[in-house]
Amino acid sequence: MDVKDRLLRLADADYRAFHLRLIPGVPPESVLGVRVPAIRALAKSMTEEERLAFLGELPHEFYDENMLHSVLLSGMRGFSETLPRVKEFLPHIDNWAVCDALSPKCFAKESSRVRDFAYECLEEEHLYTVRFGVNCLRSFCLDGDAYRAEVLGRVAGVGGEYYLDMAAAWFFCDALIKRGADALPFFEEGRLSREVHVKAVQKACDSFRVPFELKRYLRTLPPPERSNGD
Repeated sequence: MDVKDRLLRLADADYRAFHLRLIPGVPPESVLGVRVPAIRALAKSMTEEERLAFLGELPHEFYDENMLHSVLLSGMRGFSETLPRVKEFLPHIDNWAVCDALSPKCFAKESSRVRDFAYECLEEEHLYTVRFGVNCLRSFCLDGDAYRAEVLGRVAGVGGEYYLDMAAAWFFCDALIKRGADALPFFEEGRLSREVHVKAVQKACDSFRVPFELKRYLRTLPPPERSNGD
């Protein structure tokens, strides 16, 4: 039984109906409705030969296949082997869920190289390649040797589309927690777009990791007039 047949057997009609509401813009006919835990279990059950064959089958027909692709890439161990496959896959991503599922564990050990690759992603026109770049900077480059203050400025220049604004807001929420001295001036000086500022403050105020006094102070800062649509 090939991978597509195994996914078809795992399809859940009720979950499909629910999940379609979370991924607007994805063609309904491309969604089988396989739950993420089932996809992860399938990935673990595949032989190395099956994994390599599947990763070479781009483009896929179904959303669920793309989700499995992200899960498989996230589990790869070697950075040098993983990065080319990530680059190959990024242009095929057409939704936030598959994009956010792609987070290779091996990137954590090569964070400086990941930072440089993420910068490249930010320069691309493809929406979800840019979002992936922001996600990488948030996950791997706000800590340790990979961190540079310039990372904040790079992400501040991203936006203009809902899924990019949301990614940038998550980034700046985490930056307030991990790099508060560097991140706070972006809010105080109006260096973010109105959309990112508002969403980041909301996320920070909802976070248990942000001190109460900082939450109160953030609420006093007026959103900048500059919009990403301006």
